[in-house]
Amino acid sequence: MGPGLYSEIGKKARDLLYKDYHTDQKFTITTYTSTGVAITASGTKKNELIFGEIHSQLKNKNVTVDVKANSDSNLLTTVTIDELATPGLKTIFSFVVPDQRSGKVELQYLHDYAGVNASIGLTANPVVNLAGVVGTKALSVGADVSFDTATGNFTKYNAGLSVTNADLVAALTLNNKGDSLGASYYHLVSPLSAVGAELTHSFASSENTLTFGTQHQLDPLTTVKARFNNYGKASALIQHEWRPKSFLTISTEVDTKAIEKSSKVGLSLVLKP
Repeated sequence: MGPGLYSEIGKKARDLLYKDYHTDQKFTITTYTSTGVAITASGTKKNELIFGEIHSQLKNKNVTVDVKANSDSNLLTTVTIDELATPGLKTIFSFVVPDQRSGKVELQYLHDYAGVNASIGLTANPVVNLAGVVGTKALSVGADVSFDTATGNFTKYNAGLSVTNADLVAALTLNNKGDSLGASYYHLVSPLSAVGAELTHSFASSENTLTFGTQHQLDPLTTVKARFNNYGKASALIQHEWRPKSFLTISTEVDTKAIEKSSKVGLSLVLKP
């Protein structure tokens, strides 16, 4: 396997430390029509506000059409074409109604020794983004840049390095136009347990943020996770797959430096047939 896309650098550690943690209440249900269209409805309660979204997906051979409508009256349409013209090439076209400047075309190409992701906005003066990774599954380096043709300035330039072996993944990234340096670590301690950590340093503010966490599979259907950072925020969650592809997740967050404050609790229920 090749090095993948730039977004996969450090993804193992990020998923362990941040994925499925939340302090909101979310309910998601997916159904399928007789024609094969998948329809997903979700609602999220954040503080006193409720946000809703309806997502429909239709697949036909190598073409996938996704349509999302949310409570802000936005309609996002994404058309994905796999294996277009050559193996490993994916073309993605997306736009948001009523935002006339939201149209974008994206190309993704995966090779045994490279991964390229390029996108351009469909406007008179578009923002062009190019991300590339070269190497192998074991060792890869990459960069991610964005250029605003309207101003003639680079709005983003990042770089990353990833090292992977059977049970360990380490990554080093330079983000925010060179202001932020990050290092992450993921280690599969056993077939059922993993640990991870992430350290970020801001050169402008000289601030360091250290987050470390662990994950353990209690049984084939139940997983627990915990994390802690140097600002005293402690979080934990338990996730249970009570039927295939259907998950119940309960998470909580406590500020150990202000223990008198009530903890935050999040609940997520995902239902799939």
